[in-house]
Amino acid sequence: MKTKLYILFFLFSSFAFSQELPPIVKYAPSIYGAGNQNWMISQDQNHYVFFANNEGLLEYNGSNWKLYPSPNETIIRSVKVIDNKVYTGSYMEFGFWTRKSDGQLNYTSLSQTIKNKILDDEQFWNILNFDQWVVFQSLNRIYIYDTKAGNFKIISPDTGINKSFRTNNSIYFQTITGGLFEIERGKGALVSNNPVLKNNRIINVFSINEGLLIQTQLNGFYTLIGSALSKFSTEADSQLLESSVYSSQLLSDGNIAIGTVSNGVFIIDNEGKMKYHISQNRGLSNNTALCLFEDADRNLWVGLDNGINCINLQSPIHNFVDNTGVLGTIYSSKLYNDKLYIGTNQGLFYKKYQSNEAFKLISGTKGQVWSLFEYDGTLFCGHDSGTFIIGDGTAKNIFPFSGTWKFEKIPYKKEVLLQGNYYGISVLEKINNEWVFRNKISGFDYSSKYFEIVNNNEIYVSHEYKGVFRLQLDTKLLKVNSFTSYEAPKKGKNASLIKFNNKIYYAYKEGVFELNDKTKQFEKDKLLSSVFEKDEYTSGKLIVDNSNKIWLFSKNYIHYFSLSKLSNQLKQNIISIPSSLTNSMLGYENISQLSNSDYLIGTTDGYYIMNINDLSFKSYTVSIANIATNKLNETAVSHPISENGGFKHNDNNISFSYTVPEYNKYINVEYQYLLEGFQEEWSEWSSKSAVIFKNLAPGDYTFKVKAKFANSTLDNTAIYSFTILKPWYRNNIAVFIYLIFILAIVYYINKTYKNYYYTQKEKLIEENNLLLEIKELENEQQLMRIRNEQLSQDVDSKSRELAVSTMSLNSKNELLAFIKEDLKKNDENENRSIKSVISTINKNIAKDDTWNVFKEAFDSADKDFLKKIKSAHPSLTPNDLRLCAYLRLNLSSKEVAPLLNISVRSVEIKRYRLRKKMELSHEQGLVEYILSV
Repeated sequence: MKTKLYILFFLFSSFAFSQELPPIVKYAPSIYGAGNQNWMISQDQNHYVFFANNEGLLEYNGSNWKLYPSPNETIIRSVKVIDNKVYTGSYMEFGFWTRKSDGQLNYTSLSQTIKNKILDDEQFWNILNFDQWVVFQSLNRIYIYDTKAGNFKIISPDTGINKSFRTNNSIYFQTITGGLFEIERGKGALVSNNPVLKNNRIINVFSINEGLLIQTQLNGFYTLIGSALSKFSTEADSQLLESSVYSSQLLSDGNIAIGTVSNGVFIIDNEGKMKYHISQNRGLSNNTALCLFEDADRNLWVGLDNGINCINLQSPIHNFVDNTGVLGTIYSSKLYNDKLYIGTNQGLFYKKYQSNEAFKLISGTKGQVWSLFEYDGTLFCGHDSGTFIIGDGTAKNIFPFSGTWKFEKIPYKKEVLLQGNYYGISVLEKINNEWVFRNKISGFDYSSKYFEIVNNNEIYVSHEYKGVFRLQLDTKLLKVNSFTSYEAPKKGKNASLIKFNNKIYYAYKEGVFELNDKTKQFEKDKLLSSVFEKDEYTSGKLIVDNSNKIWLFSKNYIHYFSLSKLSNQLKQNIISIPSSLTNSMLGYENISQLSNSDYLIGTTDGYYIMNINDLSFKSYTVSIANIATNKLNETAVSHPISENGGFKHNDNNISFSYTVPEYNKYINVEYQYLLEGFQEEWSEWSSKSAVIFKNLAPGDYTFKVKAKFANSTLDNTAIYSFTILKPWYRNNIAVFIYLIFILAIVYYINKTYKNYYYTQKEKLIEENNLLLEIKELENEQQLMRIRNEQLSQDVDSKSRELAVSTMSLNSKNELLAFIKEDLKKNDENENRSIKSVISTINKNIAKDDTWNVFKEAFDSADKDFLKKIKSAHPSLTPNDLRLCAYLRLNLSSKEVAPLLNISVRSVEIKRYRLRKKMELSHEQGLVEYILSV
């Protein structure tokens, strides 16, 4: 039972205290990569933040975390940035860190110079500075280091030290049982030994006009004026008493932040009034605040027992988170009669504006609220249960039918309103000073979540699943005379329709479209549609505020457009709050104007209040945090940032880390870089804070980076120039040597070529002479050939003559033989003279004699032929040789037959037999062969 009561009390107390809190940026140990606990925080002149962490010195530059292990591998308990040094204290060790030219920190021990004076098991829990002195405080002693002289003074109270404190003009410390002391001339001087200060642990000491304000751990605040100690009461006393105060910090605006062991952080003003109570159920990561620190931008850093939080106290954005779930998701909001109304899926709630009182549910409104609309001094509520008129904490249902989406006034009928319902459009009318439901407009029964009125009773309606309609109403607003369904633009998820600057706009994933008054067609608006480029579309919800600004929501930004004062052009403004942080219901985004510059944005678990006039970020600067080179499978090497760089040719993989040291939750920094000598144009804007360039060629480069928040570009550009050196074999000396070498080679080649050409010339002369000799020989050969041809022709001529002679002789023999035969026909008793003639004829036609004559003549004309043919074919007979000789003369068989005194056929037979003796192949001709011998 007690447990249930405690839970109910917890929920009630959380909800009852409805306070808008500053944003909190949370850093878990898994993000910063170090130990859970953080004991002290400080910041340097570059706005980098340092944390005394269980694992060592932790550094954060707004983009990257870096952990420097403690020198002796113990917990670092204290950290303090003084000038350009980061002082730290740990177990039996203290000293300072300085930044090297490459941006890394290097540690120098101070305690080692007085090592013999350090007590055993001594830890240094606090570091303070005053003028030229740095104070290191342990639980036993105080070490005062003179930075100019380099020596130490030690204060050693008998009873040990609880804590030390710095005010404007002094350093104080509390001993365990002795009271409060001030350091004067290197010694402790008692300020007060009042029992309250002796018996209560002091958390902090603050200067006030008359004296000191002293904060205790369990007994609240006291003022010490002279020797008089008085109680200083605050609104948080009762809660602080139960929470066990552990740390505190005086803020620059005079407020005091108080960190507790079990109840988070309290912030009170200088009169003791509580401004904020931020605990784990209100957004803090952990209820144990070990240390507090205010940075240069007036953010409050909280070192927790398990992580780090940064509270943006000066943020123009504050948020209310309903951790109980009582409110639910906010769909609509309205500031009316100094009361803040919020419509959620749980009902309509309200509270007094700018108060910490609880939200109250208006009776009868439990359920889904869709819209709130103020007209003619009356607040209307569009609800799932119909339409309500809202009074002072009351609600009257004037339309108890299907749900009401929204309301619109009719320009020319002040006493009439139109409302969009689940099943069409209805008319509300003011009768006898009261608003009542008059009628439903017949002829159109589709859900009218978004609709707008233009002249002549013309209405445009957007339906998420059917698209856009144009309705023409009758003058009495009783029915729809006609309606048109648009084919383009098409229907779209989370689409909406709105009237802005007397024009109708429709938005969905393809862009924002404006209605052309003349053509009655929708045309794409390039400027407004640019919001949804680069995959930025999440919702087409359009909202027009009381100042005639049109609002749009995208994945990474909130946009609003307003008319320029000097022209009719729209001016775009971008707020870098992504949808992941606004946590709004897609398609039901809600933003309402509370004042000239304050806006409320509804979310799924609460709301934000934003002052758009304070969204200025020009005071920030971008800087290069680290420059490193790395080779394959080797650790990256950092290089000096403050001077121009020169890198070896194989150190041409160069990475740049850059940052804007800001720590606001709702500032989304984007960077743009250019590497001159490698790139022609600036890169696209990106949230990435590092870039690497690989395999850069030798040459001169200049790296530039700039940053922006939304559409506000920072004034400065960070620049770093460097050179990739040429390899040794390409440097100036090497090039000079190469030049000498090349000249030597050219000289050698030239000389070689000259020698070569001289040799070639001599060789060419010799060759020409040889060619002349050859030419002469060829001429002689030609002459010889001509002579041989002449001789051959002579031989041929003689051979022909021989053949002719042979033919003539043959003819003669034939004639003589014929005569002889004729003479033989006469009687034998013929006279002797005839016989004598026959005898003479026989002598003249003797074959052997004819052949012998022919042979001698043939041998004379064609020497050695008969010998060659006889040598090649020994079996040849004289008759065969004779035939060969005739064939050698290229005589036909017909011509040979008379010479052999045989028939042509017998010649053919002889030729055949001759082929066989010569063993000629079938393909080889006999005459051809004989001519070739």
